[in-house]
Amino acid sequence: MKKVAILFFLFNTLLIFAQKQISGVVKDNTGTPLPGVNIIEKGTNNGTSTDSDGSYKITVKEGASLIFTYLGYTSITKTANTSPIDVALSEQGEQNLNEVVVTGSRAAARSNTTSALPIDILSSKDLTSTGQATFDKALQYKIPSFNTVQTPVNDATSLLDPYEIRNMGPSRTLILINGKRKNLSSLLYVQTSPGRGETGADISAIPTDAIERVEILRDGASAQYGSDAIAGVMNIILKKNNNAGSLTLRSGITSEGDGEMLGVSLNSGTTVGEKGFLNYTIDFSKVNLANRPGKVDAEGEAGDFGADIADVQAYLAKYPDARNINGSPETASAKFLINGGNEISENTNLYYNAAYVYKKVNSFANFRTPYWRPLADDPYLNNFFGNGDPNNPSYAGYGPTFEGDLNDYNGTLGFKTTKNGWNTDASVTVGGNKQIYIVNNSVNRSDIVDADGNNVYRENSPISFKPGGTSFNHVVGNIDVSKIISDKLSIGFGSEFRSENFSVIEGDKASWDGTGADSFAGNRPENSGKWNRYNVGVYLDVALDITKDFLINGTVRHEEYSDFGGATVWKASTRYKFLDDKITLRGSVSTGFRAPTLHQIYTQKSQYSFVAGQGIQISGIINNISPQARQLGIPSLDPEKSTNITVGIGAKPFTNFNFTIDYYNIKVEDRIVLGDRQDTAFGNVAWFSNSFDSRTSGLDVVANYNNIGIGEGKLGFNVSGNITLENERISDVRNNSFGDILNSLTFTSRPDTKWILGINYEIGKFGFSLNNTYFGKTTFNQDGLDENLKTEFIPKIITDLGINFNATEKFTIAFNVNNLFNILPEWKFVAENAAGEAILADPAQTKTQSNLITFNQRYSRMTYDGFHFSQLGTMFNLSLNYKF
Repeated sequence: MKKVAILFFLFNTLLIFAQKQISGVVKDNTGTPLPGVNIIEKGTNNGTSTDSDGSYKITVKEGASLIFTYLGYTSITKTANTSPIDVALSEQGEQNLNEVVVTGSRAAARSNTTSALPIDILSSKDLTSTGQATFDKALQYKIPSFNTVQTPVNDATSLLDPYEIRNMGPSRTLILINGKRKNLSSLLYVQTSPGRGETGADISAIPTDAIERVEILRDGASAQYGSDAIAGVMNIILKKNNNAGSLTLRSGITSEGDGEMLGVSLNSGTTVGEKGFLNYTIDFSKVNLANRPGKVDAEGEAGDFGADIADVQAYLAKYPDARNINGSPETASAKFLINGGNEISENTNLYYNAAYVYKKVNSFANFRTPYWRPLADDPYLNNFFGNGDPNNPSYAGYGPTFEGDLNDYNGTLGFKTTKNGWNTDASVTVGGNKQIYIVNNSVNRSDIVDADGNNVYRENSPISFKPGGTSFNHVVGNIDVSKIISDKLSIGFGSEFRSENFSVIEGDKASWDGTGADSFAGNRPENSGKWNRYNVGVYLDVALDITKDFLINGTVRHEEYSDFGGATVWKASTRYKFLDDKITLRGSVSTGFRAPTLHQIYTQKSQYSFVAGQGIQISGIINNISPQARQLGIPSLDPEKSTNITVGIGAKPFTNFNFTIDYYNIKVEDRIVLGDRQDTAFGNVAWFSNSFDSRTSGLDVVANYNNIGIGEGKLGFNVSGNITLENERISDVRNNSFGDILNSLTFTSRPDTKWILGINYEIGKFGFSLNNTYFGKTTFNQDGLDENLKTEFIPKIITDLGINFNATEKFTIAFNVNNLFNILPEWKFVAENAAGEAILADPAQTKTQSNLITFNQRYSRMTYDGFHFSQLGTMFNLSLNYKF
């Protein structure tokens, strides 16, 4: 036993002397410490990162090499012969594609080129170079598989535009901030437009100047991150700089002289104590209304409203657009965000972040003209809405407003500890979103009398209403543990607890009583309330480097929900490199799930909706747990289940050129949809159900060629594209009605292909960029359109020009012209058969069909159901940035 003990002592002694601890400080070329720099022992998964003052410590093998990487800086490799090793990183013009990413694995971090999964990385510079006012719009012109657009008729949707990755809807992409789940919005999209029946996180609420980089995992990740990650994960990494900052002034206007934008943003940082940092961002902005009304057709109006054609023509002669306001609403926002951390001990770090956003949006419902709301039926309207001018009693109709107040907040507090090689991350995250609505310049037209025989509304109606609103919040607890067992094996495991609360806030009585406020009825008492659920999840993740080129990764997760039971999902991925890392093959197979949101389970309401040929009508949504649902035999909702397959190849044949091609195939079973409105004993209503199975497949392509010497400058090209190969229903419809209209909104209302070609040239103090975005065709079968026809939005290319001038080391002027050539959405009718061709051969019938889907040309550019890019045309943006 003594000999064994001696041998054991000698063995451990050799191990100790075979390893050494290296420390140092990493700074940029100006001498500023860089927090968050990734340091990896070459050929292993052993790594660390710099703390708030740029310092680091790492234990490595004798003679090892250390690789230092940081987004936007040139990587450096140093041999670990002595300690300390201090490093100065130089900023580079293009993003470092070998940047270590933290998204996609719960075990060890990987570089982007060695990950087994397709991950896009966008730097802060990439986002601001687009000239777009908000984060979600910047992504629209940087990520081909990402799509978002404003809806033609806004209502509550004006507070948050629907977005999606790979045509899967906003509720199937999980949003993380610094790796922690961001709260959902309280908004449920119920309009007949893309995104119907979905909800998602409000990414437009995140100030762009607070973002260091964005990592977008284009692969199913329910096993790693839980529900909502069927289409992928977007991880927003916040800035950490603590001793530098910048002040940015932004302004903009459309080529038609409206939509004026003015904004100011401050991002800065400070030290906290000796080893802490705090980065903060304050952002204020205001965007004015941009109006793009159509010229209304008199014959269609007379037919829809049963009005005398002469009266309609006389009105439209004075107001050709029928006083309709259609475009981009007026929006004001204030955004506050902090990100910080502190070293508590040698092995423990405290971290935190918090954000609060307030948005105020003013938009408009369809204008009620005198022949739509005639005085013969409602003479009191003249007193309410005498042309909006008390000195002019002539009644000219009224335009209800829709005003929304949005409050969104999120915050995380956590600790990271390293002990005996085990990395532990424990955190708690809170977040919420509340929306309160106001309707002005409207009326309750209900004929309701009180006990004394007096009419409660009509001539006694208020003209301002508070329809209520919605609220959502969650509390999330996470424990994540990982360890690099050896240079070949790393593991990770953890648990998440999440409690969610959803509320429908009751409106004032006048907003919902009878037919409620004209244009937007309030939340009725029986449809209002508070609901809660919780879930607990556990996962295990194992990564094995069989060789330095061959990686396999596996994850399994189990979740238990309080309202519908449990689910177990898994994921397996692999990667193989060859030809000295010039070629990489990668692939993954996974199963996933998505729990129905509380919004989808409990929302029940009356809504005003456009019905072709009938104008605006009242219909409703009944939820799956209501007495009405039981009487109609509607089952309760179950979670969606998915199977994801991804196969890809990446190549970096030489230093400045690389490309990747990834094929994806996503099957969703029991897909949750909001079905068609149906006539029932409870009126014209719609409901959610697990209606069918679907399949979405396609290709993602990314290529970059940079640092090409042209004259005294450097030229760079980047091409990226998304091609939808299949996006359709693959089973019979169950428990609902799902016609051609919803089929179009779900499967063909986003571009079937989208490509982005970017050209950048930097010379001296100038930087030039030309970005071309190709939006492929989209097709619709609109409500009311003849079954023998469909509409097709014609492919278009949007060109954006950017010019940067670095006047001094600290002062930069940026000028962007978005949609340089003023390209607007354009659509056409397509015949499905000979009967459709006969309709299109008759100008009168064609005009009738056009009136049906544009509300008599009110929405002539995009139809009533949506479009594939902005209808505002050319926009000019100027920003001034001062660094201090």
